[in-house]
Amino acid sequence: MRWLGIDHGSKRIGVAVGSTSDGVATPVTVLSAEPLERALADIAQLRDQYGADGIVVGWPLNMDDTEGAQGRTARQAAVAIASALDCDVRLWDERLSSFEADQRLAGTMTRKQKKARQDAVAAAAMLQDFLSAGGPDAAPRPEMAD
Repeated sequence: MRWLGIDHGSKRIGVAVGSTSDGVATPVTVLSAEPLERALADIAQLRDQYGADGIVVGWPLNMDDTEGAQGRTARQAAVAIASALDCDVRLWDERLSSFEADQRLAGTMTRKQKKARQDAVAAAAMLQDFLSAGGPDAAPRPEMAD
């Protein structure tokens, strides 16, 4: 199965693609998060372009495993994606994906270049973790998450 990984933010959405068959995730692009309708259309187009069977949305939980405001926002975005695109959507803990993206990009790009690419790299880090942990069998659907 092919999956799109989504790192949802208030301004930008990082997108990655990966497969359960090879377990490899690759950064794709960064989309504007607003307006929501345009972002959903862009995600649908990428899903179709890459032949993705499902979408996994990064879920930024607090370090104590509780859901804060950002986690709620990401879960609500996952519900909107599932509703609009009628496909398998899962949530995956992405607490440290931005940190990992910073580590991967350190020393390779200017600050401006890094900022433009960081969200897609964070999406790839989250998606890679999702694939390594067993994919959809290990991840809740947004409507099932507490």
